[in-house]
Amino acid sequence: MLNSILDSLQYEFVRNALLAGSCIAIVAAIVGYFLIARGLTFAGHALPNIGFAGAAGAVLIGVSPVYGLFAFTIGAGVIIGLLGKEVRERDIAIGIIMTSALGLGLMFLSLYSGYAERVYSVLFGTILGISSTDVQTMMITCLLTIGSIVLLYRPLLFSSFDPMVAQARGVPIRGLAIIFLILVAMAVSISIQIVGALLVFTMLVGPAATAIRIAQRPLWAILIAIGLGLSYMWIGILLSIANGLWPASFYIATISFVVYLPVRILSPYWIRNRGRHESQPVVGQESDSVQTTVEHVHIH
Repeated sequence: MLNSILDSLQYEFVRNALLAGSCIAIVAAIVGYFLIARGLTFAGHALPNIGFAGAAGAVLIGVSPVYGLFAFTIGAGVIIGLLGKEVRERDIAIGIIMTSALGLGLMFLSLYSGYAERVYSVLFGTILGISSTDVQTMMITCLLTIGSIVLLYRPLLFSSFDPMVAQARGVPIRGLAIIFLILVAMAVSISIQIVGALLVFTMLVGPAATAIRIAQRPLWAILIAIGLGLSYMWIGILLSIANGLWPASFYIATISFVVYLPVRILSPYWIRNRGRHESQPVVGQESDSVQTTVEHVHIH
């Protein structure tokens, strides 16, 4: 199997898949960390489904599904950002938007008389069908997304963990939320082309959720999430090529679950032990009560 994997690296489509997958893994890990910190994991699940409707609509009018993907996910991201911080009402609204978009997607498909292969590829991804042009586009989009998050890192981190204090100090909470969700929409749109709408949630949340349980400080958690995401992506792609039986998405999702499960089970023990030796204040938590702390978050 090792020889088969090494031999496959000589093919351009394999190198393209690994390059594009690496871009996606890095962006998804960074964005995923803030999704969890801000309690927006449901939005991370909804945006890919909303993007499917956009792709179907784009095919119906005769343009590339990528345009519809970006238009619908970014539009939905702006709407979700305007819904405010009330979690219960926001999640209800997100659910309504998502189901409405899925209904639109099905209607667009029923109206389309041609072969909808391009739309279905949005659902499952075409990781081994990525061209060099696609890789270049993804790399540019990834660099823009990462650069934006780096510029917004301090206020984004501050508003994620202590929005009331951040707002009192003049951080534009609503505007920052909208910008962040636009970045999430961009990450989702490029990720869908690799792993598909059905499994993009795995790359957004899996590595970050595991990393948050391992590392206490945000920067370390993000770096660990990036490392995990890259590992999942590379192993999944190479196993898919070597085995030839199952798609890369299956391996990526399975590896993510297999790694997360023992960390999820064991993390309460080391978090409790760590809490006995450290007196840092808890400032954030994952949706299922995973606590993470932030040191020295200042807005300059």
